[in-house]
Amino acid sequence: MESKIPEIELKSLEDIKSYQNSRLPELMDYLQQSSRFYQRMFSENKIDIKKIKSTEDLKNLPITTKDDLQNFGHDFLCVNKDKIIDYVTTSGTLGEPVTFAMSSKDLDRLTYNEYISFACANTSEKDIYQLMLTLDKRFMAGMAYYLGLKMHGAGIIRNGPGSAKLQFDSIERYKPTALVTVPSFLPKLIEYAEKHNIDLNKTSVKKAICIGEPIRNTDFSLNTLGLKIKEKWNIDLYSTYASTEMGTAFTECQLGHGGHHHPELIIVEFLDENNQEVAEGEAGEVTITTLGVEAMPLLRFKTGDICYHYVEPCSCGRNSIRLGPVIGRRQQMIKYKGTSLYPPAIYDVLNEISEIENYIVEVSTGSLGTDEIKVIVGSDLQTLELGKKLKEAFRVKLRVTPEIEFQSPTFIQKQLFANESRKPMVFCDYRKSSNIE
Repeated sequence: MESKIPEIELKSLEDIKSYQNSRLPELMDYLQQSSRFYQRMFSENKIDIKKIKSTEDLKNLPITTKDDLQNFGHDFLCVNKDKIIDYVTTSGTLGEPVTFAMSSKDLDRLTYNEYISFACANTSEKDIYQLMLTLDKRFMAGMAYYLGLKMHGAGIIRNGPGSAKLQFDSIERYKPTALVTVPSFLPKLIEYAEKHNIDLNKTSVKKAICIGEPIRNTDFSLNTLGLKIKEKWNIDLYSTYASTEMGTAFTECQLGHGGHHHPELIIVEFLDENNQEVAEGEAGEVTITTLGVEAMPLLRFKTGDICYHYVEPCSCGRNSIRLGPVIGRRQQMIKYKGTSLYPPAIYDVLNEISEIENYIVEVSTGSLGTDEIKVIVGSDLQTLELGKKLKEAFRVKLRVTPEIEFQSPTFIQKQLFANESRKPMVFCDYRKSSNIE
């Protein structure tokens, strides 16, 4: 069978760099001609685009931020409105949602991106995928997964999120081989299966593409959530990282050693707080320059996501860089009682305790101007013993103990999806200096 790995990903890092260098001048010319935002940026900063000839030259350019997108969104548009085919919006996790316009060419690019991304997870026309996420509400990812799987010729079941009963009804009826889901929903499926005497390991499902949440630690071992799933359901777990802004995904292969970079579609840098590139082995903010985007291309856009990157070739044959699990988001870093941490570290503690069904983490500014954390826990067993167990788990894992409040799982579930949010709003930042809702 013909390999679904793009030829460029089998090349050396030097060849990949040379390829991207050949694409960069074309992008710079396009931005100069078509983007009001970048025209203004180049002019105000006296940028001669003819001097931007390689990816090393990118360091001479200013960065683009989420604030830029929110404040000057229309100025990023490079095509007339009659060329726009689809409108999508970001989830608004770090502020007001941003609208992205997509041309027909952009949809083709998005389809190809997911085609080669699903190929990382050994997808073929023999697979049947159950999509446990929304395809409406201007959600790019749901559409992208559908289009990529269609290009593979795989079967698709558009189930949408929630309702364990509906998910298992579809599993029984249509025999899907794979799921696309937020991984924190899988323990709920496991719990439903146990209550209804369903033998998970005898179902047709053999793998799950996990979106939106990490399932691995930075050493690629499964984190608490990943272990919780694998303990009861022996399926292959593939992590994937993407965002609306980049229109590109980093998906793991079967080895589970980081998401693979698609150099045809995106240039990626890893920057510190001073916008200097970090070395391999150092955590840096994922900063992207899109290639092949027609309607709203981005140049040196800082995503807010903090990751490690890896440059050694993968034994699957791909030689492009690999992206480690998201450690956290720069804007969400918490400084609590002398300890700096990101929300995923808190989630990891909570996911380890079986009595907890769901939760919300709130951060606010205390009377002394310091960060304060409240964890609102959804559990049917609101006992003194559970409270002590939870506090001890925080002390052992994080060395600090946040304020803990118990509520019913039903109450928490309503709060997670308040205002018809398409993603669960697990983290709520109420700090005075924060722009997060």
